[in-house]
Amino acid sequence: MSQLLQAVRISLDMIISGDPVVYSIAFRTLLISISATALASFIFIPLACMIHFNRFRGKRFLLSIIQTFYSIPTVLVGMLVFLFISRAGPLGSLGMLFSPGAIVLGEVLLIAPIITGLTISALAGLGRNISDTALSLGAGQLQMVLKVLSESRYMVLTAVLMGFGRAVSEIGVAIIVGGNISGYTRTLTTAIALGVGKGETAASIALGIILLALAMIVSLTVNILQHSEK
Repeated sequence: MSQLLQAVRISLDMIISGDPVVYSIAFRTLLISISATALASFIFIPLACMIHFNRFRGKRFLLSIIQTFYSIPTVLVGMLVFLFISRAGPLGSLGMLFSPGAIVLGEVLLIAPIITGLTISALAGLGRNISDTALSLGAGQLQMVLKVLSESRYMVLTAVLMGFGRAVSEIGVAIIVGGNISGYTRTLTTAIALGVGKGETAASIALGIILLALAMIVSLTVNILQHSEK
């Protein structure tokens, strides 16, 4: 017990003193996860709008598939990305394997169903009153979509934050396609896993505290946004 308390004290000292290794890993994790979330939002929020505002055969089945992929295992996504960007894969010529870009790509695919599905749910939650009113007042299709997005902005932002929370806490993608390279692709989760295996308890606890703090910030922000929507 005394060894654990000592490790906790050391970890807190590392955080307070601004340990360069700990903070470089935290900054790299944030940069990768924010990049993945921004890219996924740019692609999949418009896709969610296309799905929601159009009627087509198989729409309900598609929504079920999207929701099924909310909890897709991160190692499965990592494996699929690895197969595509490895030297033998169709995208092997890009040389992305074991790079931050590979982790960003994997995290984009990981959080795509979350951002898409939750955005569709946010748009559906408003009903048809706003869209019908906008169209009756002469708004074009794009103007109507932007109006509905504006009215559901808090819930859409919640979807983005949920995606970010999933990205920042994943480990499978980062290990498989990132390689956990020190100073290059090592993230909070992979560093914690490595530190525990090497017996570096204090550093692992420090990284865990930062990861927990990020998760709490995301959770609190989501709760605030949900209350703002009400």
